[in-house]
Amino acid sequence: MSYDIDGAIRRIPHHPKPGILFYDLMPLFEDPAGLAACVDRIAEWGRERDAEVVLGAEARGFVLGGAIARQLGVGFACARKPGKLPYEVIRREYTLEYGTDVLEIHRDAIRPGQRVLVHDDLLATGGTALAKCQLVEELGGVVAGVAFVVELTFLPGRERLAGYDVLSLVSYDTEDVEE
Repeated sequence: MSYDIDGAIRRIPHHPKPGILFYDLMPLFEDPAGLAACVDRIAEWGRERDAEVVLGAEARGFVLGGAIARQLGVGFACARKPGKLPYEVIRREYTLEYGTDVLEIHRDAIRPGQRVLVHDDLLATGGTALAKCQLVEELGGVVAGVAFVVELTFLPGRERLAGYDVLSLVSYDTEDVEE
């Protein structure tokens, strides 16, 4: 049975500012069938790429990341904001459309040669996803693929991830509010 992922995503006009259309994934995740559809489709794609671990970033990358890892029968690694992980970390600063941010990962979260499925809920500018890919590679891992539920194709995310295999379950070509 096919699930309408796009139909379950709520559109909120003028959020976070006038003229912007916000794509809210929470109703999709709150529906057990929607959650399962996302997990199943991304896990199937990850299985075809021989993923050995799933890497998600806080916080929304955790929503599906652990479930995808469980479906694949592999482990889950997390990338977090600075100071949240208790062991030795490596870090990557990255650019957002409004500034910079930092992600950290445990130094032993990815083993050399390990195939990693990098996951997040949404691909926009690509900064967070690229930072996760760079962390994987710094630890000697191989990016098996980069998977998203939603891709905003009017932003340069996919271009920033050139050279990586990218999956998005649904894509949108505008954030403009229709009046």
